[in-house]
Amino acid sequence: MAQSGAMAEPAPPAALRYPPQVKYIVGNEACERFSFYGMRSILVVYMTGYLLYPDTEAKAWYHAFMMVTYLTPLVGGWLADRFFGRYPVILWVSLFYVAGHATLALWDGRTGFLVGLGLIACGSGGIKPCVSAFVGDQFRPAQKLLLERVYGWFYWVINLGSFSAKLLIPWLLRTRGPRVAFAVPGVLMALAALVFWAGTRHYVRAPPSGPKPHGFLRVVGAALRRAGTHRAGEHWLDAARAHHPAEAVEGAKAVLRVVGVFAAVTVFWALFDQTGSSWVLQGRRLAALPALDLSGLGLGSLSVDAAQLQALNPVLVMALIPLFSWGVFPALERRGLDLSPLRKMTAGMFLAVSSFVAAGVVQYLVDAGRAPSLAWQAPQYLLLTTAEVLVSVTGLEFSYTQAPRSMRSTIMSIWFLTVFLGNLLTFLVQFVKLSGAAYFAFFAALMLAAALAFRQVARRYRPAPPGAAG
Repeated sequence: MAQSGAMAEPAPPAALRYPPQVKYIVGNEACERFSFYGMRSILVVYMTGYLLYPDTEAKAWYHAFMMVTYLTPLVGGWLADRFFGRYPVILWVSLFYVAGHATLALWDGRTGFLVGLGLIACGSGGIKPCVSAFVGDQFRPAQKLLLERVYGWFYWVINLGSFSAKLLIPWLLRTRGPRVAFAVPGVLMALAALVFWAGTRHYVRAPPSGPKPHGFLRVVGAALRRAGTHRAGEHWLDAARAHHPAEAVEGAKAVLRVVGVFAAVTVFWALFDQTGSSWVLQGRRLAALPALDLSGLGLGSLSVDAAQLQALNPVLVMALIPLFSWGVFPALERRGLDLSPLRKMTAGMFLAVSSFVAAGVVQYLVDAGRAPSLAWQAPQYLLLTTAEVLVSVTGLEFSYTQAPRSMRSTIMSIWFLTVFLGNLLTFLVQFVKLSGAAYFAFFAALMLAAALAFRQVARRYRPAPPGAAG
């Protein structure tokens, strides 16, 4: 008997379908990243233009905020893993986040500004280490391929939020004032919390793990207490074998090897996060780009200021990652070049040097009384963003492949610490009397020394054998 209608397509197996609750987490991430990057993009301009901080103090406060933002994730991740679980930590710290934005928008003056930043740093510290792990909790082992893809979506959502926020929020500050400019990120953060809460009944919630008797710090502590008791030819951490299994001790050794590689990356972050401080201040001294006439579209004219130029970074990231992954790296490998993660990171470190050399050249022209266009900053953004792709993205890949699975959260904590220490370095430099082109030359020289040291460490490093990281 003939069927009266076309046969329905069979539903894809569950392993090929995204868990329905993932859309709430990705939506939360998009709104939260927009709120953070939008607020951050105008901090230095607001401090110097409205709160009347001197440039040096504005840079110092900016990097102090970044320091705290990358230190609080250690606390947030610890509370979520040990005591409360990820869901309640994300939900409750979102309220601190929203309160911080509201404080910036409604409480005028320096006191309100600092209170607002403190609340935002606490909120970010709870969300940053938990969301990426929470989305992983939603997938079953058979959905490994989908899990990899969803992290790709995360990365693109972050950069899309960063790009749109860095274009819109500086424009709002210029045309509507600080209340509106800080209120819009606050609305987006409130929306982020609402979207996350909307998926509550669908979430898979992994319980907190409680204390880890064989964690990294416990192994190191045991080894230090028994210092000098290990046999000749053994690693000093082997002294901890009396209290911890061999797997935990070997994992701690792997973490320490990676820490040695990370040490020089600290200086990279000291340079990278200046896109929101010293580069913005430099851009404000450059001639504005000519306005783009959009009157034919009923939009008037569009001009780009120094704070909006930060949007170049996420745009370039979204373009460079596929370009390198599918074009540059395969072409170089066909030529027989060894493109190990450490070699890529070494190249990125030297590119970071060149970005600050380029910034120093622009500043030299400004110091000499010239008035180059804001477009002169584009090369330094291109160089530093390329360095970011080679150092940051590759660095995470490297660390994950070199540490045991049980130690990967420890590695992520150490990665956050390198960002914290980089901003601490920049914060401390603000108290040294450096200005003009000499300021950029100092960081270029510091980065060169770090790059040379990194190259030596990379040459001596012996990667873990395939599968050893587990």
